[in-house]
Amino acid sequence: MSVLFFSGVFVYCMKYKHFLIMLLSLEVVVLSIFISFLCFFSFFNLEVFTSIIYLAMSVCEGALGLSLLVLIIRTHGSDMILNFDLLW
Repeated sequence: MSVLFFSGVFVYCMKYKHFLIMLLSLEVVVLSIFISFLCFFSFFNLEVFTSIIYLAMSVCEGALGLSLLVLIIRTHGSDMILNFDLLW
């Protein structure tokens, strides 16, 4: 599971050209944390209700990210992050 987490962080840090790729790598990180929670809670025979709450919050985060993506594409015409940099 740590491989999934670190691969998501690596893609987020190295491939920051498009906003969609950044959102997808953040979702990989969130899902790897969810799987870790689920394994931890099932290993110690604890309630998995906390992981379901975490999954609901991550779904809300994904919907917010997609709405931001649609807003950015409608206003600027593309999802390239480098277009928003004021130093270029």
